[in-house]
Amino acid sequence: MIKVLNERDIIAKKDDLLMPYHANYLAMFSSILGGIVKEPMFMTIPIDDHMVHRGDGVFEVIKCQSGWLYQMDAHLKRLERSAKIIDLKLPLSCDGIKEVVRETVKAGGERDCIVRIFVSRGPGGFGINPFECIKSQIYVIVTRPNNPPLQYYTEGVKIIISKVPIKPGIFAQVKSCNYLPNVMMKKEAIESGAHYAVLLDENGFLAEGSTESIGILSDDNCLKFPKFGRVLKSITVSRVATLAKSLVRQGVLKDIVFADIPVEEVYRAKEVFLLGTTIDVLPVIWFEGKEIGHGRPGPVAKTLKMLIEKDIFCKEVSERIL
Repeated sequence: MIKVLNERDIIAKKDDLLMPYHANYLAMFSSILGGIVKEPMFMTIPIDDHMVHRGDGVFEVIKCQSGWLYQMDAHLKRLERSAKIIDLKLPLSCDGIKEVVRETVKAGGERDCIVRIFVSRGPGGFGINPFECIKSQIYVIVTRPNNPPLQYYTEGVKIIISKVPIKPGIFAQVKSCNYLPNVMMKKEAIESGAHYAVLLDENGFLAEGSTESIGILSDDNCLKFPKFGRVLKSITVSRVATLAKSLVRQGVLKDIVFADIPVEEVYRAKEVFLLGTTIDVLPVIWFEGKEIGHGRPGPVAKTLKMLIEKDIFCKEVSERIL
């Protein structure tokens, strides 16, 4: 017979339910609970929340390094845009979300961490009807960073072209909590022996990775990124494009271009790199069976990463909270 558990039974099992990875969970704010919890067992979301059983929600990931929250304003603007596209009302203003983020990071107590903000349609009935949800909710969880191994930067990474279909229409422009295609891409990469996978759009142009953006240094020395629209507008790419203007002025780069990039141009590229909030800039030395840059990380990827590392402490885009 299966025991019907009560509250005391569950609390008594608390320590038995802890897993090693829970040590990296520092703090979580829940609008359902109305505060911050630090015990991993209580970092929960109702099973009838539309974000859980329908993927009906949006999210953002912000990096905090040495106590500096990097590009929070840019991330919250994208959160607002994602929510607006799917007609999801934010439960707090951007200023309110900022305050929640600050307080949750402080409760976590570590200067190097990752902040994940989830906004859901809210709990309500297990149906598909969004109007059954009483109120949208926000969950903010702070964890220790899970950075790529150092050798990814010193030796480069391998990527494949995914067979997963690209997200259609507006879904490509929403950072939604429905990440099943992204999960399948990562599974595909690992099973093929690569580190990452990237998509092509319907016309065969370079698109994006499962959680990463991609760029190239073309054979004519232009820094090129896929046009936004068929891919999510990347916070990291947008900032790198701004920072890299200094390299154009120095003559290191010819230009910075957002364009359709055919696969053949990737194969001819001097450098290829992945970009993202948690990885900064990762050099790619192997693309779908083709060696890139003689199989060694190139200088531009390294320079772009250095520009981001310096930019983290710029008051124009960062806020020091610890």
